[in-house]
Amino acid sequence: MDNILKQHSININGRLVSFEQPLVMGILNITKDSFFDGGKYNDYDSAIKRAEEIINDGADILDIGACSTRPGAMLVDKKQEIERLVPVVKEVRKRYPNIIISIDTVWGEVIERCYDVGANILNDVSGGEWDKDLFASFRKLQIPYVLMHTNAKPDRMQKKICYNDVFMDICKYFSEKLNLLYELGIKDIILDLGFGFGKTIEQNYELLQRQKEFKTIFNLPILTGVSRKSMIYKYLNSTPQDIVTETAFIHALALERGADILRVHDVKQTKNCVKLYSLFNKKNRKLK
Repeated sequence: MDNILKQHSININGRLVSFEQPLVMGILNITKDSFFDGGKYNDYDSAIKRAEEIINDGADILDIGACSTRPGAMLVDKKQEIERLVPVVKEVRKRYPNIIISIDTVWGEVIERCYDVGANILNDVSGGEWDKDLFASFRKLQIPYVLMHTNAKPDRMQKKICYNDVFMDICKYFSEKLNLLYELGIKDIILDLGFGFGKTIEQNYELLQRQKEFKTIFNLPILTGVSRKSMIYKYLNSTPQDIVTETAFIHALALERGADILRVHDVKQTKNCVKLYSLFNKKNRKLK
């Protein structure tokens, strides 16, 4: 019974949030160098305004980050992240008491400070590898955790693409990390295959094609983060700014392959995509 419940919901401060209909996570980058919108929301006022837009567009989760993890980027130190994140998280929580706030960070101290002012989820691209104190900090909080696969830090990840079998290697990675997390008593875990993080375009699409297999193997919710990424625009010889429709198409494929959360830049369009997908699924269930 616990495994079935875990598959369909996460615990947010005692409130069960269901995945019966997939959720949309809106991206707020408080950074100068993110690959799509770097610099647009780098100050407090513009960040708050963008948070309002994302929430008003219907986001179920607001994912706030203060460090770009695009290929080639350098990590921001935790002091700088705290200075950028804490005031924004505090103000968003004040204005929107019910919104789920996710923090995109690799630092234990950062998630602790953000949790103190209202954050609900840790979205970690490092798998706990880049801060030896992350899991110790996180263990105290007992909040949902997004476990993502990557092979190296952003400045090196595209230079270190080496797998015997990308599917089996990532399964092994998740198995080892999950054993550690379960030993720490972490219960609400969401898997992210790490599209674009140390993978070729072909490997990204292989993983998308087989995404539902990860869900079957690990019996955990899946977060898909492909919004405007190079696996789409480079393949099409385009740019991140010119692939709204193409990203929506890939999101539809991700939903069909078991995505429970879509992490996106275009919230309103993605919410409509989820609504149509859910309607189609309901119609199909009635016909069976």
